[in-house]
Amino acid sequence: MKKGIHPEYREVVFQDMTSDFKFITRSTMNSDEKITMEDGKEYPVIKVEVSSASHPFYTGKNIFVDTAGRVERFNTRYKKK
Repeated sequence: MKKGIHPEYREVVFQDMTSDFKFITRSTMNSDEKITMEDGKEYPVIKVEVSSASHPFYTGKNIFVDTAGRVERFNTRYKKK
């Protein structure tokens, strides 16, 4: 591999904001936020809206995720007069 052209590949924590599920994996994503895990090490944290802990396909439950008020905009646009 050429030196200096590849991003840094390191351990990061992905945190599901819906279920507060956290897992450590390796990634090239950057984050200014840090979190200390159970092992005592500090990792950069990447926040995600949906993971396998909250996705309806994996949980078998229908969890409604409203991002950026889409439902309210739909209701105001198409409500009966």
